[in-house]
Amino acid sequence: VWIFGYGSLVWRPGFEFTSRKVGFIRGYSRRFWQGDTFHRGSERMPGRVVTLLEERGACTWGVAYEVRGEQIAASLEYLNMREGVLGGYDTKLVKFHPQEKDAEEPILALVYIATPQNPSYLGPASEEDIAAQIIVSSGCAGHNIEYLLRLADFMRYFCPQAEDKHLFSIEEALISILPCLYCTEESPEET
Repeated sequence: VWIFGYGSLVWRPGFEFTSRKVGFIRGYSRRFWQGDTFHRGSERMPGRVVTLLEERGACTWGVAYEVRGEQIAASLEYLNMREGVLGGYDTKLVKFHPQEKDAEEPILALVYIATPQNPSYLGPASEEDIAAQIIVSSGCAGHNIEYLLRLADFMRYFCPQAEDKHLFSIEEALISILPCLYCTEESPEET
């Protein structure tokens, strides 16, 4: 079984796997439209994490993990709790295209997608509003800022040829907001 990750699964799968491949799926774009009240946020301040939006001509890069034998049941049980129960994601099968030049056929992979029907779905917002929400959100897995920055780093280092304007626009908005947080604090010289 292959499992495609396009969010935190790219750097923290949390399950045993036999192999992994960087690549992409077609027909979907990555969006920070899913709320998170456990891993990267709280009930009071939900974080923003990614889901996939069906979009003709779009392409989303990530990592596919191959799980075999005893790994299958354990990984699916773990992911159904992490992504399904705690995250509100549904599963779908997609065609994964490995980045490797010698890859012939696409690989059928399982992917977790949050739909507008789930209660944690937040939907679209401006990049600035998404960045502002990310800045103030933190959960059991850490701060929401880490989630955004690690995903942006993955794209830069493993998929430098790929474009993800939504992701990088939110990162840019976050960086432009952060210095303002420090401007409002008194410096040691002022006290």
